[in-house]
This record gives sequence, C-alpha cells and structure tokens, in this order.
Amino acid sequence: MEVRFSLNGEEVTADAAPDTTLLDWLRLERRLTGTKEGCNEGDCGACTVMVTDEGGARPLNACILFLPQLEGKAVRTVEGLAGPDGSLHPVQETMVEKHGSQCGFCTPGFVVSMAVGHLNGRTDHDDVLAGNLCRCTGYAPIIRAAKAAEGAAVPAWMQDAPLEPRPSDAAPESADALAALYAAHPEATLVAGATDVGLWVTKDLRDIAPIIFLNRCADLKGVDVSGGRIRVGAMETMETLLPLFAKHFPSYAAMLRRFASVQIRSAATIGGSLANASPIGDNAPPLIALGATLHLRAGDDRREIPLEEFFLDYGKQDRREAEFVEAVSFPAEAPAFRVWKISKRFDSDISAVLGAFNIEVTDGAVSSARVAFGGMAGIPKRASGFEQALLGQPLTEEAMTAALPALDADFSPLTDMRATAAYRSEAARGLALRYVAEMAGRKEEVRA
Repeated sequence: MEVRFSLNGEEVTADAAPDTTLLDWLRLERRLTGTKEGCNEGDCGACTVMVTDEGGARPLNACILFLPQLEGKAVRTVEGLAGPDGSLHPVQETMVEKHGSQCGFCTPGFVVSMAVGHLNGRTDHDDVLAGNLCRCTGYAPIIRAAKAAEGAAVPAWMQDAPLEPRPSDAAPESADALAALYAAHPEATLVAGATDVGLWVTKDLRDIAPIIFLNRCADLKGVDVSGGRIRVGAMETMETLLPLFAKHFPSYAAMLRRFASVQIRSAATIGGSLANASPIGDNAPPLIALGATLHLRAGDDRREIPLEEFFLDYGKQDRREAEFVEAVSFPAEAPAFRVWKISKRFDSDISAVLGAFNIEVTDGAVSSARVAFGGMAGIPKRASGFEQALLGQPLTEEAMTAALPALDADFSPLTDMRATAAYRSEAARGLALRYVAEMAGRKEEVRA
C-alpha cells in the first residue's frame, strides 16, 4: 500500500503492507534509528515522533502507528529537530545545559515530546512527559531543561505543513463510505487510533488484514452540546475531549489526565475505547454512570442502546455484522457524578479498579443511583444490587456502610498482576465511602 507524507521536511512515499508500523519503516527502510523500540506497545515513549495534520502537531508513539494513518501528514523524528544548518532545537540546547541527557535510548523520545510541547506552548511539563519513562536517572534535570526552553522562539523549520491526502480504498472519508465498505467486507479490522489494535500486531503477531482505517471519516468527529445532552463523534480523541470533560465533569477530566500518556490520548478515540470492550477500559464505567447511549450503524441501519447493554460478556459485545460505533451521547450536567481510578502508578497505568458514581438525593433520601465499575468483572458493569440497596436511604456513611454487602454480592473480581480479588473489593468499598465524604464536602486526594 502506497502512502505519501512529509518526513523531516521532505516529501516521501512509502510502499509497504498496511499493518507496517512507522517505527519499523523508519528504522529498517530509512535507517532513522534515533526512534527507539522499547516496550513496543505505546507505554515507554522511546519511539515518540511528532505528527502534524490540519489539527496541529501532536506526539504519537511510532511503534503502534500504522503507515496508512499518515497519508498527507507531516512527521518529524528526533533526527529532524535540529535545523538544516545543524542548529540545535532549543530543547536540545537546554537538555545539554541542564544535564538532562541520559542514555541514547530514552533521551530521543523525551526530546521529541519536549519539542512538541514547546511548539504548542505547553508548560505543564509533568503531563507532557508522563508518557516518557526514564530508565537511568531522575526527571529533575529534564524538567529543568523543559522550563528553561519555555521562552525560546519556535524554530522556523518546525512549522510543518501537511500535504493534501490522496484517496484510498482502505480509508473511507465519510461514515456513509465506511458503512458501504464495511458491509462489503465485514471480516475487516477497523482501525481508529490503533492504540489497542497496534498491540495485536506488535505483541500477538496477528494478521489483521483486511484493514479499514477510520481516521479520515470527518463526520465521525465533532462534539454537539444541545438540548441538555452531549453527543461525541466516535473518532474524537481523548486528548481533544479533555477540555470538554473539564468543563462538564471535572472528576472525569482528572481521571483522563491519568487515562494514559499524551501520546496515547492523542491517538486513542472514544469510540475505539468503547468498541474494544475492555473490562479495565477507563471510559465505559463513567459513561455508564452518566447514563450514556451508544449510537451504532450497519449499512443504512442505525440503532441506539444504553451503553451498559453493549457489554455482554468478556470479549463479547452486542455488535451486529458490519456494525460500527458512530457516536456516544450523555447528559450535559450531572452534579452528583464522580469517578476515580485506582492503579499502581499515578501516571499512565492500567486501572486495578475504576469506580463511577452518580447518586441523586431528593428530600434527604437517595432517589436514583447509577454506579459502575471497571476491573471488577469480565465487563464494565453496573452495581445493580448496590444501587437498589441505596434507594430510599439517606446518603450518609452509615447508610453506605450498610449497603456495602450488596456491593460485594454484585461482583466476583479476579486476582491478576494488577491486584488481588480482595484488594479490588476493598478498593471498591473505599471508593463508595469516599463518594459519601465528597458529597458531604470533604475533599480527599487519591494518588494511586
């Protein structure tokens, strides 16, 4: 499959299998070996590159980025950060001055992430670098280097302009075209951001052909806030949705800050995160607690279902042949909504338990309750018995404690490398009690 894009300021054409990753192509075909292979799953940041399109510049993990996703875009690797005359990028200079440079494995990814942050005027350096894992020393000199570069002008050579993308049989440009193509090839693998599917290739070594790439379906993007509801297109990335959730649901935004790194959030889509139906996915429980509706399409047929009904069993969803997610919608306001994530690391880690609560009180008693958890079952799931136990009761610590046995009965969590079953149950109970404390005005911070 032929793909045309800009690479370090030069137009290039790559002809490779559609499941070829940018990382492999850079290292094997172009001998640009500054971009490293570390975890090969988008976790360590050693393979970070800058990708620019009509939406601006963003850092992405080259190890799980397929070449056809780059049609018409501009890519910069660590080799392209210095100017044509050899002048160093400001973050390269400050990394030297502040002694931030480490081994040659981690440093290139750090510098690319810093350069993208510098280009975009970001000064939240801890967030910018959360997806770059240091293997040698501390982050302090790297953060000092990022701060020192804040006032420097963006070099002219970093202002990449994307190319005009060319039509492709594997990359439909509208939901209508996608529906027709998918109906003709229902066995195809749909690729949105590839943050999950990429691992099917790099870790499971799966053959995912034929592939349909969704990133050019413009009408699967967009956000509509009207009539008291929010409708989000399936192809909106989690990074672009952060401001929306910060405005409407601050605790959701705080969770998304820990959802993954900037590199992952800049690629991962809300539709993809729901369609993959992971039992430890961080989007499904809060959306279930909000009472979200999933909008599905197959051919010309559309249907809407409550999000919680989409998840049937581990690895099994209520998705018909050639059906795909078009959008998800949910109420625009939910003052009693809260969500919290429990994981071993604060940044960029898979949840052990994620709890989402939306409990309304009328005349001193619970009048409605929607509570959902991730990591407690084979699917994201409502705590239905627990909800029933709360109805009609005051929202107090005593009433919540009395309802906790019903929460225990709702779930039979597993023990795995992230947490034991006992820990998950205890954490879920703790989150329920934290919810009561927060609703009573007592703020507490959970750091892991």
